[in-house]
Amino acid sequence: MKITLLNHTPLSVCSHAIRTCWQSFDKGDNGGSIDRALIDRVGNKNKHKSTLEHIYYTFYIQGISRALLQELARHRIASYSVKSTRYTLKELKAESSFLPVEENEQKASKYLVLTNDKNVDSASIKALENLRLILLENTSLDIAKYCLPESYKTELTWSINARSLQNFLELRSSKSALWEIRELANKIYEILPDEHKYIFKDCVAN
Repeated sequence: MKITLLNHTPLSVCSHAIRTCWQSFDKGDNGGSIDRALIDRVGNKNKHKSTLEHIYYTFYIQGISRALLQELARHRIASYSVKSTRYTLKELKAESSFLPVEENEQKASKYLVLTNDKNVDSASIKALENLRLILLENTSLDIAKYCLPESYKTELTWSINARSLQNFLELRSSKSALWEIRELANKIYEILPDEHKYIFKDCVAN
């Protein structure tokens, strides 16, 4: 799994939005310590969280499973642009056999998120080999993708506002969350700009 922060909104945009309500622009410091305290007081402590929706983050998320993608899509206040299996499954067609499983785990890991559960990973690799054989029969990619294993890797560009990201981190950094999405949540928090982390520090499970 690899996460890249492509873009983020300056904090000054959020503080400007807050100050719009009271026309207190003259009291700001362009996203400095005064404005950061204002964002914390209004957006976090006073629970006027709609003001946090002015802050956006865009991430490039690579090497996650389709199983994780399904869970990620439950967070609906976000924008998703996902790698298309319709156009990219042909990369699998050029591979040689993934069997026997024991000798091809490393090769299969290019395409699959492996779990370290021997039985689950073996089943995923066999499913990958079945898919490869179907592709060799020149089956339509639109049809062939129906037998993709849930562990099949994908990637996406994901944009989300700070309010929704708080909710995501609170739910998905929990020990009760799926291990893979918990790893994603922690990595996303780690790569946030240092001056933004205070907005989310209470949302991340220790």
